[in-house]
Amino acid sequence: MAQSDAEKDRFELQLDVMIEKLQACQAEHGVKSCSVCEHCLGCDVRKSYVAAVYDSMSKGETGGFEF
Repeated sequence: MAQSDAEKDRFELQLDVMIEKLQACQAEHGVKSCSVCEHCLGCDVRKSYVAAVYDSMSKGETGGFEF
């Protein structure tokens, strides 16, 4: 069951934004995965997405994750 926007914290909301940007970038480059894109290693969109995933998992704290 998906959370409503009212139930999501700022980290989850930012992750949602970055997921949309990442998917748009993948569509623009005609790939279904960043790993097959020639721009993968230097891609700012992917770097921002990874950072958003980390922040969403750690809730802004450094160290361990809550699963």
